[in-house]
Amino acid sequence: MDMAVKAHMAEYEGRPDVVVSAPGRFHLAGEHSWYFKDTTLSMAVNIPVYLMATVRNDNVVRFYFPQLKERKRCNLATLKYRREDRWANSVKAIIAAFMETVPVTTGLDITIYSEVLPSAGFGVNTAIKVAAALAYKTLFAPKTSNEELLEIIEIANREYLNVGHYLSDINVCLFGQEGSCLLTDHWKNTHTVIPFPFEDWRILLTDARVQRISLWNEDSIRTPENFIRMAELKTRKGDSFVYEENEVEIKEVLEDLSEDDYRRLYCIMKEHKWVYEATQGLQSGNFGQFARALNKSHEYMRDLYTISCPEIDWLAKRVMEIDQLLDSRSGTACARITGKGFGRCLYTILHKDNVELYKSKLQEYERIFGYRPVLYEVQAAGGAHLIESF
Repeated sequence: MDMAVKAHMAEYEGRPDVVVSAPGRFHLAGEHSWYFKDTTLSMAVNIPVYLMATVRNDNVVRFYFPQLKERKRCNLATLKYRREDRWANSVKAIIAAFMETVPVTTGLDITIYSEVLPSAGFGVNTAIKVAAALAYKTLFAPKTSNEELLEIIEIANREYLNVGHYLSDINVCLFGQEGSCLLTDHWKNTHTVIPFPFEDWRILLTDARVQRISLWNEDSIRTPENFIRMAELKTRKGDSFVYEENEVEIKEVLEDLSEDDYRRLYCIMKEHKWVYEATQGLQSGNFGQFARALNKSHEYMRDLYTISCPEIDWLAKRVMEIDQLLDSRSGTACARITGKGFGRCLYTILHKDNVELYKSKLQEYERIFGYRPVLYEVQAAGGAHLIESF
């Protein structure tokens, strides 16, 4: 945090009025099924994004991201999305959304400080939005509730950034807790904190550095017609629901779809099951159940949802080999693609004694594929919070 404040002071020649931290995150499973009101299992991690802001005496807003060596500038009257502003658009969108209810004529000097760049895919852009919302609340609207913050971020996503409102992204960044995962129920708009009880296991995030080239557009299956089809296949179970498992029933409901769309919707149905079983594993302290569910999730994302790539699959297979080599029991490690897919990021959860062996596989990966991966050993972290306010 000290380096972040120093960077702000060097740029703007003054101490910030507010310093906020928001965590990075990764989704263990379920991040592609929010449209169908399913569940997502996520974790906030100790990859902090710091946002510092100093109030100005005019309506100018200046942005600085030292790791990117980039500076942006606008004023309160021109908070529109501009492609070339990239990461700064996230902050502009939050300010614009706030100003719909809390008009402010005072500009800001803002610094974003993050050792992990937005392109890595560990929720840095979301952390920037949440940190901006918390900073703006602190400076200009201290009575804003968490529910109102969620609504403001939704407005920023929908009206200014023209992207979907990924509730699980925002929830884990706002409400994550140390040593825990977060289960978001998109049907009920609720979240549940679930302790991560596996003290002898380590969580590794690998940026495989594979450039994302999307091979198909998820919006093609996110249609009102498919939403109705999937709703027909749901059966209430207690406070939640389960999907139909009878193959004949499934085929009757999905029979008019193309083969690709059928496979992908079928994968979404199974993903709900994997999230449920992984959550059960967490709650019962059964790592084997937890790991098997997440390994199954990767297989389905690879084979049915088709968002993986050879490089990610190679890394996941090495984890499975470590598991089989060092323990005759299946289910002592898991690995899965995380995020948008088509490259970039994999998470691995394996026993602490096996971490160095996995790292040795990364050297082999670089020789084979030519990409130099970046590895982060992380822990479950708390949500966004105010560090200092002057």
